[in-house]
Amino acid sequence: MKAEELNQEYVLGILEKLLAVPSPSGFFGPIMKLVEEEAAKLGLACERLPKGSALIKLPGRSDEALGMSAHVDTLGAMVRSVKENGRLRFTPVGGYSMHSVEGEYCTIHTRDGRTYSGTIQSTRPSVHVFPDARDLKREEANMEIRLDESAANRADVAALGIRTGDYVSFDPRTVFLPNGWIKSRHLDDKAGVACLFGLLESYVRREVVPPRTLYVFLSVYEEVGHGSSYMPPELRELLAIDMGAIGDDLSCTERDVSICAKDSSGPYDYEMTSKLIRLAERDGLGFAVDIYPYYSSDATAAVRAGSNLRAALLGPGVQASHGMERTHRDALWNTIRLLDAYATEEARD
Repeated sequence: MKAEELNQEYVLGILEKLLAVPSPSGFFGPIMKLVEEEAAKLGLACERLPKGSALIKLPGRSDEALGMSAHVDTLGAMVRSVKENGRLRFTPVGGYSMHSVEGEYCTIHTRDGRTYSGTIQSTRPSVHVFPDARDLKREEANMEIRLDESAANRADVAALGIRTGDYVSFDPRTVFLPNGWIKSRHLDDKAGVACLFGLLESYVRREVVPPRTLYVFLSVYEEVGHGSSYMPPELRELLAIDMGAIGDDLSCTERDVSICAKDSSGPYDYEMTSKLIRLAERDGLGFAVDIYPYYSSDATAAVRAGSNLRAALLGPGVQASHGMERTHRDALWNTIRLLDAYATEEARD
């Protein structure tokens, strides 16, 4: 695929839509409605699986199948308890450090469909009041949510319908800059999902029929470790699309597609990873090969659950993962073009 064959406006548009819909792990109703609607616009079948995930199928020239996965679920929180002062204690959904959400605006989603605005703070939020405000350890016991309601005690909060187990989503604060930078929470992994929709849109619009049937699997529990624990048994290869980490000892940048050779679960398939590297070099893509010792993916969940398949991992470079994340649209284009190269190479050879 040439860069000019990409519908860049479509990719950025679907990314903006995805980022705007709250979807902490397990709270997937609204985001999956968007996924189903988008698949229908492309004329593609979208099957909802019992666990909540979606499976989109694009027929190929043969019944042999290639899987591609990404996750629509994000980091978030859940109400752990209501405090006597009307503040909410919360428990994390997904793995993030508490300092990364301090001061964040959030939304509480009640089980009966109501939503309330709030702010995540430490229990000592003001340096003008608390002498230990700067030094207080940012851990779960020292964090709380201040509701933007007249709620001074537990009874006030109960009257709002808020209770233990209600989900909390974080304000994504999405910004698309004219120079190509994209900053937002939850680029992990909604940027990857947008790349997959960009690939599908390109194939449908240009009437491309890939050599193998494509199964695009969108999971809803990746951030808690079991997103793609089920994979269709006909799959022999799986490409997991997730954000590429950036930092010390890593070569990936925010403009690259990252190819992960090994993460905390061990090495990814040698032949698939080598093929991705070869194709990225052949097409002159901006890419990096890295090792992520504190990372796992949907491919990890699939293999550990017993799926009999080979797996590789790639995705757009994202700085400050599980925090205030940033990428560049070049990383999206490089990711989509590498996915296309892998899916269609047999037709080119």
